[in-house]
Amino acid sequence: MNRYLAGRIGQAVLVLWAAFTLSFVLLQALPGDAIMIKFENPELGLSPDQIAELRLYYGADQPLILQYFQTLVGFLSGDFGYSVETGTPVIERIAEGLPATAQLATAAFLLAVVLAVTIAFVSSYTRFAWLRTVLLGVPSLFVSIPTFWLGILLIQVFSFQLGLVPTIGGTDAQLLILPVITLAVPISAPLAQVLCRSLDEVYTRPFVSVAVAKGASRQWVLWRHVARNALLPTLTIAGLTIGELIAGSVITETVFGRNGIGRLTEQAVTAQDIPVLQAIVILAAFVFVTVNLLVDLLFPILDPRLKGRVGVSA
Repeated sequence: MNRYLAGRIGQAVLVLWAAFTLSFVLLQALPGDAIMIKFENPELGLSPDQIAELRLYYGADQPLILQYFQTLVGFLSGDFGYSVETGTPVIERIAEGLPATAQLATAAFLLAVVLAVTIAFVSSYTRFAWLRTVLLGVPSLFVSIPTFWLGILLIQVFSFQLGLVPTIGGTDAQLLILPVITLAVPISAPLAQVLCRSLDEVYTRPFVSVAVAKGASRQWVLWRHVARNALLPTLTIAGLTIGELIAGSVITETVFGRNGIGRLTEQAVTAQDIPVLQAIVILAAFVFVTVNLLVDLLFPILDPRLKGRVGVSA
């Protein structure tokens, strides 16, 4: 087990290093100079010497290889540098936007799980063929809806036309309703698709036939025998959807004007604020890697067969 854990952690560290390196190279390859874009504006009245001092302060005049290692050491020590746009520490800007994004992403993921489980289990349990056909088609519809379009549609219908949910001036809970739905709908699609297929596949296994032959009810078989085995593949997909959840948060916060990491990303891209963009990329990669690492560690606990293999490999 110790070898299994060490291997998974080693892979996670390698992925984070690769994400850092790739993001650094791509961001440095962007055309233009963020410092010159911001401080060469004649209205600021800065002299060439003052601009040179600013470039020295941000380390923009150093060779790229030196900037790479200095940035890497800074990230390892928790120092993400300073924002070119505001001059404040990057970690402060991240800390300001992170709670709102975490609240949105957590609520949306929970709603996505509820939607996926409802669709999968109702379609599996119902005796009406037409209802099962309709429910099995819902995930394909959900996954094909663009996030920004869904957000605009929800605002138009529920806020402007029906007046049920405010988009401005409401309570925190009210302002969270439409963004959560917008983000949860596309996330629920892959979860529901995999869960539906897993339920159908588990139903064909011999132990289910044995349970039915012993007189077990359809509901008993579904919840006590089928559900647990069908949830394992869905757990893997749940970990992979974290990337889509993060990307969707950026779009959703932009559409609804929420002050979170998504809004910060938009501002950083507009200002070409490389230190902020680099920190956001690494934060997203860290969340993605951590969640999938936890999923990998949960599998041996939930599946006794994997626990045995891990024990042998240890």
